[in-house]
Amino acid sequence: MNISDVMKIQKVENVLMLDKYGVKHTLGTFYLTETHFIFTKPNGKKKIWVLNSHVASAEKLPLLTSGSPLCIKCKHFFVVTFVIPKERDCHEVYLTLIKLSSPTRTEDLYCFDFKGNNEGLIQEMGWNFFSLQDEFQRQGVPNDEWSLSYLNVNYELCESYPKYLYVPSSCSNTVLMGSAKFRSKGRLPVLTYLHNSNKASICRCSQPLSGFNARCLKDEQMLYNLLCTNPDSKYLCVVDTRPRINAMANRAAGKGYENENFYDNIKFQFFGIENIHVMRSSLNKLLELQKSTSMSSFLSGLESSGWLKHIRAILETSWFIARNVVNGISVVVHCSDGWDRTAQVCSLAALMLDPFYRTIHGFQVLIEKDWLAFGHKFNDRCGYVTADSKELAPIFTQFIDATYQLSQQYPFMFQFNEQYLITLHDHVQSCQYGTFIGNCEKDRQFYKVSDRTYSLWGYISQHINEFINPLYSNKQSKEASNQILKPKLLPQNIVLWRGLYLRFENGVHPRESYEDLLSTINSHVNSIEDHIKFLTKKINAVEALTPNKTDKSSLSKQKLNNDYSKENTFKELITIFARDPNNKSKTEIQQLVAELNSVSLEWKSSKNRVECKCATTFDAFNKQYHCWSCGNVMCQRCIRINMLSGYSTERAVPICKFCSQKYVTVTQ
Repeated sequence: MNISDVMKIQKVENVLMLDKYGVKHTLGTFYLTETHFIFTKPNGKKKIWVLNSHVASAEKLPLLTSGSPLCIKCKHFFVVTFVIPKERDCHEVYLTLIKLSSPTRTEDLYCFDFKGNNEGLIQEMGWNFFSLQDEFQRQGVPNDEWSLSYLNVNYELCESYPKYLYVPSSCSNTVLMGSAKFRSKGRLPVLTYLHNSNKASICRCSQPLSGFNARCLKDEQMLYNLLCTNPDSKYLCVVDTRPRINAMANRAAGKGYENENFYDNIKFQFFGIENIHVMRSSLNKLLELQKSTSMSSFLSGLESSGWLKHIRAILETSWFIARNVVNGISVVVHCSDGWDRTAQVCSLAALMLDPFYRTIHGFQVLIEKDWLAFGHKFNDRCGYVTADSKELAPIFTQFIDATYQLSQQYPFMFQFNEQYLITLHDHVQSCQYGTFIGNCEKDRQFYKVSDRTYSLWGYISQHINEFINPLYSNKQSKEASNQILKPKLLPQNIVLWRGLYLRFENGVHPRESYEDLLSTINSHVNSIEDHIKFLTKKINAVEALTPNKTDKSSLSKQKLNNDYSKENTFKELITIFARDPNNKSKTEIQQLVAELNSVSLEWKSSKNRVECKCATTFDAFNKQYHCWSCGNVMCQRCIRINMLSGYSTERAVPICKFCSQKYVTVTQ
């Protein structure tokens, strides 16, 4: 499909954006581009930009006297209704938006055309941040009990698994292949996490094809070999994340669960995490809360959605797994096919167990391992391309939500903040980066995403300052390295994440939360500390170049004892250097002055800041950013991520486009 073939409408004027309370409708212009739909007020202050790939559905509503309404629901939970004056224009916008938001081929997704814009990204950045083998080496594998199997290098054993699998050293290839044939989709039990001290492990797989009485000796041998990797454990715990009734229904279809009469030394445990259809329905009910106009209807709607109960069930199962591992008991986890509920609880259990996964990079490693490498079906679950709507499910959203619950309960233990989780969630849905494209590792290799698209991890590394939790204490985290994070599962401790699901509701949130304020202060402190290091280094360099020893010795050494005086001393040294009649390096002096003035020592307060310098109004679509050069509060479209002299470390920082242009002019 050629995108230009579907572009019939590009601009519609006098479009009304409805307010859900019917109090303040907004008149403006609607634009539809190849990548975004945009709504802007006549004065240009209010601008809404939404990626077409974020559109979940578009629906034409019954005609009104003012025009034809079009309701658009987005995957990042923005819901809006536009009233377009002419029904014909509305119909063409509707058809075009449907085609642009849901292409028929994976190769037509936005990531294959995205060019990095003004982010200063290098296409290769981020693709080399992770290696499955490196992560298992960090866990201490391979070792005497665990070895690397190459049976799946060509994805012949299980096409939805990674090419490198870690299995018990005592397992022969015959046992591995026999177990794979007996498990749904060939997803045999393999290692995903090994505890660093007691040899207890978490292995993941899919349900056995057992029916009511079928058995497989090789699969039974496989589980026995798993038990033998942990000599201190007398039994192996098998966790089926499904409700018992669901597993029994699958048994009637020839699948099911392990029969304890056939498997020696195992203890079997069911949990009540519902299937993808229940979760999809639950999220839809949760999003209906946006229509609530009273607190009572909101609370009753939240209760009937069951969303928080599902999040609690996921955390409870994860906690059961983590607790067993801490107690030295190895666990095997599965659901039906092992790529939804299994991914949720295995990754969350590891998050509770291992502080490495609570860092920004470690969380990416966790996602790469348990979600990407082990084949969570992002294409199908997120609806990247036109597909069966019954395959859609908010499985990754629930994982991000459960992580948020833990981060709120243990705010000092996570290096990343709420914005990091929201950014991950939104870009998983956006198709702007190729990181999550496809249903498994094999798919991503087929589409050559690492060669043809940008990585989300590269983008995050460029914006790392936005995602650091100012409350994170690395010292406390190290002290708690052997402490499991026990989730608080009482109903009052599982809260609705308003910052994710209701962030586009006007008036729901304060303009600046304490988390935002702390993050701003933390970034400003880092900026000043780095600048101090730079100035100290430059003082020493300029002193070495000062030709007049008398003038140099006249400088007060006491000024070097505090940071403010260091800056004044730096200016005096430059002045002395400039007075020297034999010095011809005026360009060098100008460069020094530019570097000195390139960093703002005072940041403007974002409190009560309504709009950017470009007149864009700040809201959920137009966030506030501080320019590290001038200290002004700017919108995202006025911010560039560039290198800035004046810092001791060579890193890209947020700079507004005005300072960026000024700095280029000075240095040229």
